[in-house]
This record gives sequence, C-alpha cells and structure tokens, in this order.
Amino acid sequence: MPTFSAPDGTRLAYRTTGDGDPVVCVPGGPTDSHYLGDLGGLSAHRRLIVPDLRGTGGSAIPEDTSSYRCDRMVDDVEALRAHLGLPRMDLLGHSAGANIASQYAARHPKNVGKLALIGPGTRAVGIEITGETRRELARLRKNEPWFPAAFAALEAITEGTGSDWEAVAPFFCGRWDAAARQHYADGRPSNKEAVALFAAEGAFTPETTRAALAAREAPVLLLTGEFDLNSPPRSAAEFAELFPAATLVVQPGAGHYPWLDDAERFVATTAAFLG
Repeated sequence: MPTFSAPDGTRLAYRTTGDGDPVVCVPGGPTDSHYLGDLGGLSAHRRLIVPDLRGTGGSAIPEDTSSYRCDRMVDDVEALRAHLGLPRMDLLGHSAGANIASQYAARHPKNVGKLALIGPGTRAVGIEITGETRRELARLRKNEPWFPAAFAALEAITEGTGSDWEAVAPFFCGRWDAAARQHYADGRPSNKEAVALFAAEGAFTPETTRAALAAREAPVLLLTGEFDLNSPPRSAAEFAELFPAATLVVQPGAGHYPWLDDAERFVATTAAFLG
C-alpha cells in the first residue's frame, strides 16, 4: 500500500481502487478500511482513495495516542489531499468517518467539492440519538427470527445495564445472512485504544462545526438505511437540515452498510450524486 506522512510524522497508508475522478473515502470505526471494499462497485464510476485511519490497517500506531481524537484525524485527511496533489477533492465519509469528513468540510471548505455522508455519525454536529429512537427503529424488525434476543440486548445497552454489542449486530444489517455475518466479523475494530480515544474530550465542537456547514454551498448527500440503528433516518434528516441544500436519501431495506444490502441501488444513488 502507498503511504504518506501525517503532520506529526506518523506513516499512514491508503489504497486506490478504480479509475476516473478521485473521491477520498473516510472509513468509520476507527477500523481497518477494508470493510468498505469498493463500496459495492462504486469504483466502476470513480477512483476510490481509501485511507487506513491511524493505528488501523496498514497505518502506523502514533507515538502520541491522543492523536486518535476525531478532530486530530482531520489533519490526516488534509495531509492526504496535499500528498495526492488535489487542489479540491470530493469527500465521502461512512459512520464515524462522517464525523471526520464533516469536520474537515467545516475547517477546509474550499478544499471540498461534493460531500457524501453515508450512515453518518452525528457527534461532530451535536445531534443526540436517544435510546428510544433506536428502540423504535429496532421494532420494525420484530418479525425477524433473531429479534427477541437482539432486542433484549439492545434494551439493556440503551438502559445502561448491558454491553452485548455482538447480540445486537443483526440490527445493523438489512439482511442477517452469511454475507452480513462475515462482513460484521471482518469489520470489527481491532485497536481498542483508537476507538476509546476517538471521542475524547475536545474531539467535537458542534456549534463551530454547525455554523461552518450552514455556510456550505457545494452539494451534500446524506444517505442512510431504512433500518440503520447507528444512523437512524430521523437523525440523518436532522443532520441534513444543517446544510443549505442537502439531499437526503433513505435506502429501503438497508442497514448501516447500504452497499452490502443493495449494491446496485447504493451505487446508482451515490454515483449519480458524485457525477
């Protein structure tokens, strides 16, 4: 994998898939970016440049672990843009990566063309997702055979009496089949310290970020799944309202990984937006 140097000297890796105009794709987690694959075939339309966040995949573990903080990783995205020689780039962020991407767009508005936020995390803009919102969404899956055990685990987590995230995994996928099980297993974060410090104190400045995004005139896409427990449609809609002219798409039957649940629909929507 090619590498570049972050501002603090940490060597960071990235991979390139496909041809055409580039789009930088920031993964969530923080975890190894391989779970994104080629985003269901989006690489047939655009050249995907996918970094491994610091401390994950092919990227080095930083000497200063406080740099795992979300706002610090914004500097890594800027270093990647400079390394690639892109005066302006289209940017896609998935899940927690949307927190990085949205903060980047707020801090470096002139460096971002189109911005696509997929199953977006909302902490960077201070949108709280309540336990009741998640439970309400989860109840839409009540006819699934795995629902009773998964919902019991979800209730315990939202009430603060449990932490069995393995049991609630089916809620993050539109179909809990063999492919979804394998994808979930492959995408689990391995660097627990990076996960723990991602949202450390100072990682987010919601009021500042919201104000900057409200002045953004370039196109924005927010796409989430109908059943996305991590990024419920209601929360994505609230996020979309922060932009002057955002497009909100709720993909039917999809969970947190819409390219896995219906690659054709996801690629058609995202490619049309990116152009």
